Amino acid sequence: MKRFFIPFVAFLLGSALIASFYIGILTWAQGWDYASSQFIRDRWYVIPIILGFGIQAALYSILRFRLFIPVTSTGHAGSMIGASGGTSATAMVACCIHHVTDVLPILGLSAAASFLTRYQRPFMLIGLAMNLIGIGVMLFVLYRERQKLQPVLLETK
Repeated sequence: MKRFFIPFVAFLLGSALIASFYIGILTWAQGWDYASSQFIRDRWYVIPIILGFGIQAALYSILRFRLFIPVTSTGHAGSMIGASGGTSATAMVACCIHHVTDVLPILGLSAAASFLTRYQRPFMLIGLAMNLIGIGVMLFVLYRERQKLQPVLLETK
């Protein structure tokens, strides 16, 4: 039972974490009404990013806790989920960063704000691509470990 419960919880927590980050930044910048309208406007980018990050979290939990296969090495799965999560978060924040430009010059980040605002959609597509690459890497690690296990399964029959 825990073999299915842990990845499910990881999926929910990962999805909730990145969605909360997105909604939290937008709400902080402009308020709830703006956050909900931005979410609806960008839903075709944001929802796949959220789901992709949740899937990555679930796959990582399978690898980390060795739930279905005795994985000998998780490879680059941990760094991949970190990289794609960071890219996805940056992509989702890119849509709202221009609303905090009053504070950014003080922090020396006005150029970063205008850059992220200008290339919002490409950043979201890059975030989605990073999610897909991360999922692919983790599925490849699981497949490779499953192939290593095949001779053992055939000998026991």
